[in-house]
Amino acid sequence: MKVKAKSGTRCPKEGKPREYIADSHPVDVPNTTYYRRLVRDGSLIIAE
Repeated sequence: MKVKAKSGTRCPKEGKPREYIADSHPVDVPNTTYYRRLVRDGSLIIAE
């Protein structure tokens, strides 16, 4: 699943709290409950 952070924010990666997903470019992440929850609450956006 390709995601990026909501504009102006960044989100910590699962299991790596000091590494972040930024709003500048999409990254591949596994389809886990953690990332699905961040997408559902609007912190991450699914990139096309």
